[in-house]
Amino acid sequence: MPDNEQMVTETMVPVDGIELCVETFGETGDPALLLIGGAASSMDWWDDEFCRRLAADGRLVVRYDHRDTGRSTSFPPGDPPYSDVDLAHDALGVLDALSLHRAHLVGLSMGGGLAQRIAIERPHRVLSLTLMSTSTVPPAHDVTAPGGGEAPDWTDRRSAIDALVSGVRRLGGPFTADEHHLRRLAARVFDRTRDMAASQTNHFSCAGGPPTRDRLGAITAPTLVMHGTLDPFFPPEHARTLAAEIPGARLVWLDGVGHEFPPAAVWTRVIDEIIDQAGRRTQPA
Repeated sequence: MPDNEQMVTETMVPVDGIELCVETFGETGDPALLLIGGAASSMDWWDDEFCRRLAADGRLVVRYDHRDTGRSTSFPPGDPPYSDVDLAHDALGVLDALSLHRAHLVGLSMGGGLAQRIAIERPHRVLSLTLMSTSTVPPAHDVTAPGGGEAPDWTDRRSAIDALVSGVRRLGGPFTADEHHLRRLAARVFDRTRDMAASQTNHFSCAGGPPTRDRLGAITAPTLVMHGTLDPFFPPEHARTLAAEIPGARLVWLDGVGHEFPPAAVWTRVIDEIIDQAGRRTQPA
């Protein structure tokens, strides 16, 4: 199917008593690739064109709003009645709602922690594992979207956009998108989000589940660790440790990239690596 005819579908799906907003790129029947974003990050941060290019390689690309982000179910700010285990189960619930038994998982930052948990606890659901800008530390300790310093008025559109842009630039690098692009994206995030205050606080105050680090050696899915050389939140030693503790994991450095969703300058490299990883065979038991 030509790129300009590529099927893109957004829907609300029921998952464990809540609703999650899900969008797919590509054709049903192609191998599924599930994108799991970072804390406080709606699916908008996985760029539309990035998703289209992944799907063009013959993948059904799935992205979704975590609970408390975007159009998905939101809870009162500061009092989330869930844990990171529930966030991991949400990802599996998305696959179930789409009748997808197995998928290639791509998790970024907190999403990388959730993907690790899924690969450990539900290995039969994982075809391959790509872990980006993440660590062996619990995902609830992650920071990707909020700006630094005093909390803004999240109900004020301009203040919220300023804070989102500031947060991305603070954690980014020389390839981070320009101000105009970031402001347009942040505006889209604000306009799609049910409760900005909840989206920017609840993932950081939710309960943690049982530790997974001591079980990383049990991961059997072929694993790729991709990490920015300029990541200020998870410095390079986090990536080295993660790759060393997962059997057979490959470590790929993204020069000039910070703690951020893949900037356009490295899309070709990132997409090629993800597609290559998806073709690798599972490690023997």
